[in-house]
Amino acid sequence: MSQLKQMSHSDNSAPSTPGKFKMEKASYFNRVRWHTSPAKLCLWTFVFSAAILIFFFRSPATSPLPADPSRRSLRSPASWGGPVWEKRVRSSARVRSRNGLSVLVTGAAGFVGTHVSAALKRRGDGVLGIDNFNDYYDPSLKRARQALLERTGVYIVEGDINDAALLRKLFEVVPFTHVMHLAAQAGVRYAMENPGSYVHSNIAGFVNLLEVCKSVNPQPSIVWASSSSVYGLNTKVPFSERDRTDQPASLYAATKKAGEEIAHTYNHIYGLSLTGLRFFTVYGPWGRPDMAYFFFTRDILKGKTIPIFEAANHGTVARDFTYIDDIVRGCLGALDTAEKSTGSGGKKRGPAQLRVFNLGNTSPVPVTDLVSILERLLKTKAKRNIMKLPRNGDVPFTHANISYAQRELGYKPVTDLQTGLKKFVRWYLNYYAGGKKAVE
Repeated sequence: MSQLKQMSHSDNSAPSTPGKFKMEKASYFNRVRWHTSPAKLCLWTFVFSAAILIFFFRSPATSPLPADPSRRSLRSPASWGGPVWEKRVRSSARVRSRNGLSVLVTGAAGFVGTHVSAALKRRGDGVLGIDNFNDYYDPSLKRARQALLERTGVYIVEGDINDAALLRKLFEVVPFTHVMHLAAQAGVRYAMENPGSYVHSNIAGFVNLLEVCKSVNPQPSIVWASSSSVYGLNTKVPFSERDRTDQPASLYAATKKAGEEIAHTYNHIYGLSLTGLRFFTVYGPWGRPDMAYFFFTRDILKGKTIPIFEAANHGTVARDFTYIDDIVRGCLGALDTAEKSTGSGGKKRGPAQLRVFNLGNTSPVPVTDLVSILERLLKTKAKRNIMKLPRNGDVPFTHANISYAQRELGYKPVTDLQTGLKKFVRWYLNYYAGGKKAVE
């Protein structure tokens, strides 16, 4: 799933995720001092260029990936396929209500993906999930969500959205009417440590999914998660879908903005019906541990100091916190109002629907107020450390204008922060065994 502008935890022991690699500090060519003629320089340039070309053209197409632990989760298990597997996929995706949808949910073991999948299944839609279970945060939480969904009849295929063969196979087994694309590398600050994972998931993965969707027949309608982070350095509030989005403040935001442009391209060329949803700081039970409300709760219970950021000149940092149930209703509204794609076999046959909506709560709350609410709910005083907002992609505030989503999707958030956090804390204390596991 954040996809979200909430401040992420500043823990230095960030886990490895797809795409991490190291660059040499200086290349051989930067260290060599040339003491030769231009003719020799040209000759050696030609020789090196030829060697590189020969290396690439002679390399086997199926050469194995390097043994880099950070990339292990990118490869789909070789066990998918076969009659038993196909039967399970079909059973999960079987529509059980009249006029129901058949939905492929990417990132189904994520925060938003779990809630959306469960809601679709409850109303009788066919649902199949896909998730690579990477270790950006504790995979055991994702496995617990997976177990929760399996009890409702939702099967999650373990695989990566960059695996085109797997995606094509899923569409061969089930002619999905819709795709709910929530798989993404989330988090603003982690992009400074592992930028490759964001490009791999948020750009390459999205393109791979669209490439598969454009070619299947019938083409599915696609709803996908953008982010409020695309508003970047905008100062006009509340943020409207008509506002400029060309000033991203983080690489995460830039990849989400790139996704919106990519969606426009595939809609224009191939007739794919695409709806983007700009989520505003989603929170609630089964949430992401890298989100501030989550790790604030953990650290308050541990008695650890929590960072409270302030903007320039002691300004307030505020977020448009949006409860997960409200976000789910917006996602379902987007799926229900999505028009059919107009292409067939990769060829466009007419104009197709292209939309983008804000899904927020319209009530920005200072982060200091968030902490005060948690203190009351946890009956524990927080140890606060007031710090300047770092220049690492975080922005001082977010505030959604949701009039477009209200009009087109019937979207109307109903959960205030006090109520939503109460539900989250109840889940947290229960999930972590009365808080014992949280304070170990």
